[in-house]
Amino acid sequence: MHNVLIVGASIAGPALALLLARYGFRVTVVERAPALRPGGYAVDIRGSALGVVDHLGLREKVRPLETDTASNAVVDAHGRIFGRVERGFGVIDEGDIEIHRGDLAHLLYEESKDLVSYRFGDSIDSIVETETGARVTFESGGAEDFDLVVGADGVHSRTRALAYGPEQEHVQSLGTAMAIFTAPNHLGLVREQLLFSATNRIASIKCDRGNDTLKVCVFYKVEKSFDARDAFINRARVRDAFADAGWEFPRLLDAMDRAGDFYADVTCQVRMPSYVRSRVALVGDAAYCPSPLSGQGTSLALVGAWELARALLEHPLDLPKALLRYDARMRPFAEQNQNVALSIAKQFAPETKFQLFMRNLAMRMMPYMPGTSAIMKLAMKGVRDASRSLELSSA
Repeated sequence: MHNVLIVGASIAGPALALLLARYGFRVTVVERAPALRPGGYAVDIRGSALGVVDHLGLREKVRPLETDTASNAVVDAHGRIFGRVERGFGVIDEGDIEIHRGDLAHLLYEESKDLVSYRFGDSIDSIVETETGARVTFESGGAEDFDLVVGADGVHSRTRALAYGPEQEHVQSLGTAMAIFTAPNHLGLVREQLLFSATNRIASIKCDRGNDTLKVCVFYKVEKSFDARDAFINRARVRDAFADAGWEFPRLLDAMDRAGDFYADVTCQVRMPSYVRSRVALVGDAAYCPSPLSGQGTSLALVGAWELARALLEHPLDLPKALLRYDARMRPFAEQNQNVALSIAKQFAPETKFQLFMRNLAMRMMPYMPGTSAIMKLAMKGVRDASRSLELSSA
């Protein structure tokens, strides 16, 4: 069987590695970070991606790691809480999975580590494609030959830059930025998520599984150039955006300054004319990031890993044909999910005080309106339909 290099060890990379290793491929995963990246906000698994979890045999192992959020509600600048409804905001249907990114990444790593060669603290420096494979030079020195190289290294993919060209040709900003960090649970929340809206900014604050800490995720407008690596500047931007937000934001912002897991980046989409070349493929956010506003990034990563693995298994003697099949299968699914995300981005946050008033008024009335569950399902119909729009290739 083929020798495959996967670049990136978050979600798409380990999921693909696990599938390919089970199919008999020799798999190496290289990850720039010195170890698995912990933390991260809650991610959602729904629609076709739930089938991938089942095929991986992980449904029962995922369940104990779910966020276990019992309700979500809206909080305003004065700390008034209203509009409470059941379950976490990302859980649209019974059976959907909400789990912290770091927990899912760790589970996939644990399932695959005995079958796959992981190399942490390294990355790739060059890729030279040939008729029979690809020669990869590593940043740590040395070069190796692989039959296939797969970039699963996220929005700022090194693999994509080397094989497909500069990032600006493929990454489209949506005009906002996000930041994520962990804070002490000084609010005393128990299995709860609070959603905050103000003009041109929103925030989500929710408990971890044990209710000991809070996971904070904020979104805000950004017009200037953005460097995800500059934590000092990005913390300052969050402070500026939420300086007058009221409620508990002064304490949350102080906790942000002390948080060891602070992460910020521009919200964007990755749009590619092709996810594949003759000996290089992209999967997950590196190929078709829909933006965090969609809640579909993890589901796309899992489905992409499945479809690429199945295509390689079905056409083991013709890698270019297998890659074209993967591209053809994933493109309509990825683009439908990306288009839904664009619709969500247009309604990102109220732009005027009147819009904010009307949004909060609607949320205040929501729990008292008949058919609230049906209304919520209707509001999320685009996401639901997109998440189910691909029937997985047969196992």
